[in-house]
Amino acid sequence: MKKALITGITGQDGSYLADLLLEKGYEVHGIIRRASTFNTSRIDHLYADPHINGVRLFLHYGDLADSVNLVKLLYELKPDEVYHLGAQSHVRVSFDIPEYTSDVTGVGTIRILEAIRETGIRSKFYQASSSEMFGKAQQVPQTETTPFWPRSPYGVAKVFAYWATVNYRESYGLCASNGILFNHESPRRGETFVTRKITRAVAAIRLGLQKELFLGNLDAKRDWGYAPEYVEGMWRILQEGDGDDFVLATNETHTVREFVEAAFGHVNLDWKDYLKHDERYERPAEVDLLIGDAAKAKRILDWEPKVRFHELVRIMVDADVELLSRTTAQQHLGKLP
Repeated sequence: MKKALITGITGQDGSYLADLLLEKGYEVHGIIRRASTFNTSRIDHLYADPHINGVRLFLHYGDLADSVNLVKLLYELKPDEVYHLGAQSHVRVSFDIPEYTSDVTGVGTIRILEAIRETGIRSKFYQASSSEMFGKAQQVPQTETTPFWPRSPYGVAKVFAYWATVNYRESYGLCASNGILFNHESPRRGETFVTRKITRAVAAIRLGLQKELFLGNLDAKRDWGYAPEYVEGMWRILQEGDGDDFVLATNETHTVREFVEAAFGHVNLDWKDYLKHDERYERPAEVDLLIGDAAKAKRILDWEPKVRFHELVRIMVDADVELLSRTTAQQHLGKLP
């Protein structure tokens, strides 16, 4: 039985990756941060039938700022594969807490790579790199050879982590790979990220629980895919060779405005009646256009996205309508006694 360690297991990608690896027969270990509230909602379903999944899923307290703990965990677990997905991953927030973002998102990767090297366990390592590294895009579409020009502390930290991964691969012979993933969304996306903020607001407006949606820049263009397909790509990357770098993307770009139009249109509402601009959601330096070319992943990994933009929007809106239709969700929004 293969053993995998996932940082960020309670996030969108980590939870879908746990689903996938358990289905493939792995023993899965995840690192979670200690918190005063429950933060495992995305993986709670995996404990529903302990005879199937629970006995192969284990959670460990840890922090990407604590290198001693990471070394101890790797010594103890000796995982075959390490998927490093944990980060301070909100781009706009990274402008407010740049030092923390740099430490956790950037230096945190060095801590794990050094722990793998120090323990000598030779785990395969996956680094969750980001299209935000391209920032002020120097080439359209972006590929594995496009120069980086990050436009946020988050993007800068991800560039650091990318090159750290390459350096440990070349310097110490680690099987270390970068997945340069373009935006990928799902009903498990965090509610502060723009796509989920939109679909949740659309559902709330449709159900009479909310009247307006406040957003920043509507003209930013992004390459949006479906998260479960992208974690499949992560797994395929680690099954390939001695380590390499791959772009995962749809090779389509759409504006935030198009996402808003599609989401409201799916529930037969006119977005112009509900959308308001709020400059607080504008970034100090904007990334205007991201669109990725995943030709290398298709050629080597036989990976390509199947869920496209409009289907993705429908999946997310339908999920949020269903979620907010439940009494408990409406109570959470403060709309019912």
